[in-house]
Amino acid sequence: MTPAPESAVADRPVLLVTGASSGIGRATVLAAAEQGRHVVLVARGAGPLEETAEECRARGAASALTVPLDVGDDDAVADLVASVLRRHGRLDAVVGCAGVVAYGRTESVPVEVFDAVLRTNLTGSVNLARHVVPVLRRQGAGSLLLVGSVVGHLAVPMMSPYVLSKWGVRALARQLAVENRDRPGVQIGYVAPGGVDTPIYRQAANYAGYAGRPPPPVSSPERAARQVLARLEQPWRPAQLSLANDVLRFGFSFLPLLYDRLVGPAFPVGATDLATRADPGPGNVLTPSEGGNRLRGGYPGAAGRLRANLRLRRRLPDLG
Repeated sequence: MTPAPESAVADRPVLLVTGASSGIGRATVLAAAEQGRHVVLVARGAGPLEETAEECRARGAASALTVPLDVGDDDAVADLVASVLRRHGRLDAVVGCAGVVAYGRTESVPVEVFDAVLRTNLTGSVNLARHVVPVLRRQGAGSLLLVGSVVGHLAVPMMSPYVLSKWGVRALARQLAVENRDRPGVQIGYVAPGGVDTPIYRQAANYAGYAGRPPPPVSSPERAARQVLARLEQPWRPAQLSLANDVLRFGFSFLPLLYDRLVGPAFPVGATDLATRADPGPGNVLTPSEGGNRLRGGYPGAAGRLRANLRLRRRLPDLG
């Protein structure tokens, strides 16, 4: 196959993705690589980032740049954006996908872990916006897409820091959209995945006593990535990436008493693995866990696990 002229390669879109070493972020850069884009991969761990970048190059990326950093560090994010502009001269799209999870009651999660979840998920998104949006406004074009969660529209037991952070991400996206209405070419987007088969649940901080897992229906990270990239191109697409999200949002908003009554007993059944005990610990919240970073988390069909959880739930009534 004849390679594309150098000028044509240089003109290809530049996409920056945070949380690019694992799960939805990793799937997004791989899918973008297949479209021939320049990709900039950002996450805390250098090893998994470079592994993902090699796969991007093999799949056809115009280029793949890795930048290991913590999105909670504002100076590091400022340097990141500046380095991308020096390298490419522009920034066409940014996907904020970096995220960590902590399980446990609000009072059970240590303060340093609670704060670190907010720092990565919410403050990291603010830092990204602080330095990306001015670039997009100067260009008069480009997209910033923040990846939230269905729990950013709900309240669920045992996930307080994550829920708070994702409510904040949704509010930030809405605020940015209002602030940038005077630049029609600048698109501020938001998507809310439901349950996705990624490693984030295994890597989570855990003070709940049992392992977490994605709630059903469980989607693949590849499908979520396709939806993310489609929304970059077509901002009118629905922000909710699962029909189940809409059912939960309806119950939370319009049937709050029923929702509150049901969510306590239902959450351990649908979004945990009660048969797998979890020792208390910070998981990857305070430091990256490079060995656990991969595309999928290894969560097959939920039917068998739901049945097992139902049996265990009857014996453990205090979980709600």
